[in-house]
Amino acid sequence: MTFETAGYSLLPVLPEIVLAVGAMALLMLGAYGGPKTTGPVTVLAVCVLIVVGILELMLPAGKLVTFGGSFIVDDFARFMKVLALIGSGVTLVLSREFLEHQTRRIFEYAILVLLSTLGMLVLISAGDLIMLYLGLELMSLALYVVAASNRDNAKSTEAGLKYFVLGALSSGMLLYGASLVYGFTGTVTFSGIAAAATTGSVGLVFGLVFLLAGLCFKVSAVPFHMWTPDVYEGAPTPVTAFFASAPKVAAMAVFTRVALTAFPGILLQWQQVVVFVSIASMVLGSFAAIGQTNIKRLMAYSSIGHMGFALVGLAAGTAEGAQGVLVYLAIYVAMTLGSFAIILTMKRNGQPLEKISDFAGLSRTNPLLAFFFAMFLFSLAGIPPLAGFFAKFYVFIAAIKAGLFVLAVVGVLASVVGAYYYLTIVKLMYFDEPKGSLDPMRVELRTVLAVAGIFNVLFFVYPSPLVRAASFAAKSLF
Repeated sequence: MTFETAGYSLLPVLPEIVLAVGAMALLMLGAYGGPKTTGPVTVLAVCVLIVVGILELMLPAGKLVTFGGSFIVDDFARFMKVLALIGSGVTLVLSREFLEHQTRRIFEYAILVLLSTLGMLVLISAGDLIMLYLGLELMSLALYVVAASNRDNAKSTEAGLKYFVLGALSSGMLLYGASLVYGFTGTVTFSGIAAAATTGSVGLVFGLVFLLAGLCFKVSAVPFHMWTPDVYEGAPTPVTAFFASAPKVAAMAVFTRVALTAFPGILLQWQQVVVFVSIASMVLGSFAAIGQTNIKRLMAYSSIGHMGFALVGLAAGTAEGAQGVLVYLAIYVAMTLGSFAIILTMKRNGQPLEKISDFAGLSRTNPLLAFFFAMFLFSLAGIPPLAGFFAKFYVFIAAIKAGLFVLAVVGVLASVVGAYYYLTIVKLMYFDEPKGSLDPMRVELRTVLAVAGIFNVLFFVYPSPLVRAASFAAKSLF
């Protein structure tokens, strides 16, 4: 049963309204209370995200549409929004220690994460090009500031500036593409574009390419990946964890929605673009990571590669391919947040350790931590029976069924290359001499690590709830 709304019902946007009002209320609290409110504001921000997630799941079933078709809440949007909210909430939990430092008591941090998340939710529900742009800018502007939130650190400031300059360029490309698409179809709504775009005229294809280029930047796919390693390395580690999880989910969601709902008539044209971007991302992500010495740069190239793998599912252009993308993103978020919980734990005498060589001998000084990190690395490499194997399995199967055999083969070969640098870290942890013991692990990091680790290791026991939810969500796009 579809729940079509007459006029402009505010029910579908209720979670977004609550999130916006919550962010403004916390901003007032922080503005009046000053830096000493940083802790309470962060805790309340997590509570706001939990409430928004519950509201999202309590909305009436079926497809809700408001603002004249600009804002759509369907099963796909629900799935992706919950995933983005989990990514943002866990990031705030991981940021507690960073914000407790005397020089970094910035209450604005949690509010910027909330506003960025608001942009993500709008982006995921976008039903036309204008709403897409609004969501994208609301998400990105907050991210630029968060990247430079460690104001005393030159690298953090540089990361924010690089991200801002390149982000502005990508927004311009996206807007130019959107204007061309509007010019050649006469409409900005995805359903209207789908009705008009049945033949790939040159102008329309140009517009589509520019539009996809802007979205590729947001998911850091090759050749628009150049900002990722520098920003990941320069930004504070909790911020890097945020960049690697929630915004990727939102950008991938809108990428999928635009391709499958606005341009189904010219599938062959955009499929070529997605196949090229996917292959380039998988190959570059695998090979460029080999020479890295900094763990955050390695995670940056790893995330570029993983977005390439997720795009394999989208390239199929089928409901099964979309399901593969959703399963992939859910598992990727769990693996990434678990890995960053471990990277944040790597401290000796209060100093963060970011060199890959610092992991040497971890199995002797901290066997449980080494075990979980090894499991995350095996999972990122796609080794069965861990969750990461199933993520790749679903996207490759969809690609093979769609006849994209070359794409699937390149993906498997890129996975093998990627396994090399993940296994190098495992070898360091288990066979090299330890460099000294670490500081004790904080309780919030331990909680995130336990949940993500158990999900990752035991996913194969009962994968059906996630797979079924992804299947429902994917079908709502078709």
